[in-house]
Amino acid sequence: MPHIDGFVIPVKSARKAEYVAMAQRMIDLYRKHGATRCVEAWGEGIDHGARTSFPRAVEAAQDEAIVFSWMEFPDKATSDAAHQAVWSDPEMDAMMQTDLIDGKRMIFGGFETVLDVR
Repeated sequence: MPHIDGFVIPVKSARKAEYVAMAQRMIDLYRKHGATRCVEAWGEGIDHGARTSFPRAVEAAQDEAIVFSWMEFPDKATSDAAHQAVWSDPEMDAMMQTDLIDGKRMIFGGFETVLDVR
Protein backbone atom coordinates (compact mmCIF):
# COMPACT_ATOMS: atom_id res chain seq x y z
CA MET A 1 0.00 0.00 0.00
CA PRO A 2 1.19 3.55 -0.70
CA HIS A 3 2.74 5.91 1.82
CA ILE A 4 0.90 9.22 2.34
CA ASP A 5 2.38 12.49 3.60
CA GLY A 6 -0.30 14.90 4.81
CA PHE A 7 -0.22 18.62 5.57
CA VAL A 8 -2.54 21.22 7.11
CA ILE A 9 -1.44 24.80 6.42
CA PRO A 10 -2.96 28.23 7.11
CA VAL A 11 -2.68 30.58 4.11
CA LYS A 12 -3.89 34.17 3.72
CA SER A 13 -7.19 33.97 1.83
CA ALA A 14 -6.24 36.92 -0.36
CA ARG A 15 -3.12 35.07 -1.53
CA LYS A 16 -4.84 31.94 -2.88
CA ALA A 17 -3.60 32.37 -6.47
CA GLU A 18 -0.03 32.93 -5.26
CA TYR A 19 -0.24 29.82 -3.06
CA VAL A 20 -1.62 27.66 -5.89
CA ALA A 21 1.21 28.78 -8.20
CA MET A 22 3.83 27.93 -5.57
CA ALA A 23 2.14 24.60 -4.80
CA GLN A 24 2.27 23.68 -8.49
CA ARG A 25 6.04 24.29 -8.52
CA MET A 26 6.42 22.12 -5.38
CA ILE A 27 4.31 19.39 -6.95
CA ASP A 28 6.51 19.43 -10.03
CA LEU A 29 9.58 18.90 -7.82
CA TYR A 30 7.97 16.10 -5.81
CA ARG A 31 6.67 14.34 -8.92
CA LYS A 32 10.19 14.44 -10.33
CA HIS A 33 11.37 12.63 -7.19
CA GLY A 34 8.74 9.89 -6.97
CA ALA A 35 5.40 11.29 -5.80
CA THR A 36 2.65 9.49 -7.68
CA ARG A 37 -0.20 11.78 -6.60
CA CYS A 38 -0.35 15.27 -5.11
CA VAL A 39 -3.54 16.97 -3.90
CA GLU A 40 -4.04 20.55 -2.69
CA ALA A 41 -7.47 21.32 -1.20
CA TRP A 42 -8.56 24.85 -0.23
CA GLY A 43 -10.87 24.91 2.81
CA GLU A 44 -14.50 25.93 2.42
CA GLY A 45 -16.90 26.26 5.32
CA ILE A 46 -14.54 24.95 7.98
CA ASP A 47 -15.90 25.64 11.46
CA HIS A 48 -13.70 27.02 14.24
CA GLY A 49 -14.64 24.23 16.66
CA ALA A 50 -15.22 24.82 20.37
CA ARG A 51 -12.37 22.51 21.39
CA THR A 52 -10.62 21.22 18.28
CA SER A 53 -10.66 22.01 14.58
CA PHE A 54 -8.32 22.59 11.66
CA PRO A 55 -8.32 26.38 12.28
CA ARG A 56 -7.53 25.92 15.98
CA ALA A 57 -4.82 23.36 15.26
CA VAL A 58 -2.85 25.78 13.08
CA GLU A 59 -3.86 28.96 14.96
CA ALA A 60 -5.51 30.35 11.81
CA ALA A 61 -6.34 34.05 11.78
CA GLN A 62 -9.68 35.38 10.51
CA ASP A 63 -8.13 36.26 7.15
CA GLU A 64 -6.60 32.81 6.62
CA ALA A 65 -7.93 29.75 4.84
CA ILE A 66 -6.99 26.18 5.67
CA VAL A 67 -5.17 24.14 3.04
CA PHE A 68 -5.31 20.36 3.40
CA SER A 69 -2.89 18.57 1.13
CA TRP A 70 -1.33 15.20 0.68
CA MET A 71 1.20 13.42 -1.46
CA GLU A 72 1.24 9.75 -2.28
CA PHE A 73 4.41 7.70 -2.75
CA PRO A 74 4.93 4.03 -3.57
CA ASP A 75 6.50 3.53 -0.11
CA LYS A 76 8.10 5.35 2.83
CA ALA A 77 11.61 4.97 1.43
CA THR A 78 10.60 6.84 -1.74
CA SER A 79 8.93 9.52 0.39
CA ASP A 80 12.04 9.97 2.55
CA ALA A 81 14.32 10.18 -0.50
CA ALA A 82 11.98 12.65 -2.23
CA HIS A 83 11.86 14.97 0.80
CA GLN A 84 15.63 14.94 1.07
CA ALA A 85 16.07 15.68 -2.64
CA VAL A 86 13.40 18.39 -2.77
CA TRP A 87 14.56 20.20 0.36
CA SER A 88 18.12 20.17 -1.01
CA ASP A 89 16.99 21.70 -4.30
CA PRO A 90 17.83 25.43 -4.71
CA GLU A 91 14.39 26.02 -6.27
CA MET A 92 12.70 24.89 -3.05
CA ASP A 93 15.00 27.10 -1.00
CA ALA A 94 13.96 30.08 -3.13
CA MET A 95 10.26 29.25 -2.65
CA MET A 96 10.67 29.16 1.12
CA GLN A 97 12.07 32.71 1.18
CA THR A 98 8.51 34.04 1.01
CA ASP A 99 6.11 34.74 3.88
CA LEU A 100 3.38 32.79 2.10
CA ILE A 101 3.62 29.77 4.44
CA ASP A 102 4.28 29.90 8.18
CA GLY A 103 6.04 26.58 8.70
CA LYS A 104 5.79 26.94 12.48
CA ARG A 105 2.01 26.54 12.23
CA MET A 106 1.97 23.77 9.64
CA ILE A 107 0.95 20.27 10.71
CA PHE A 108 2.49 17.43 8.75
CA GLY A 109 3.17 13.75 9.02
CA GLY A 110 3.62 10.48 7.20
CA PHE A 111 1.06 7.70 7.13
CA GLU A 112 0.96 4.05 6.15
CA THR A 113 -2.12 3.33 4.04
CA VAL A 114 -4.24 0.64 5.70
CA LEU A 115 -7.43 1.04 3.61
CA ASP A 116 -8.01 2.66 0.23
CA VAL A 117 -11.56 2.31 -1.04
CA ARG A 118 -12.56 4.17 -4.21
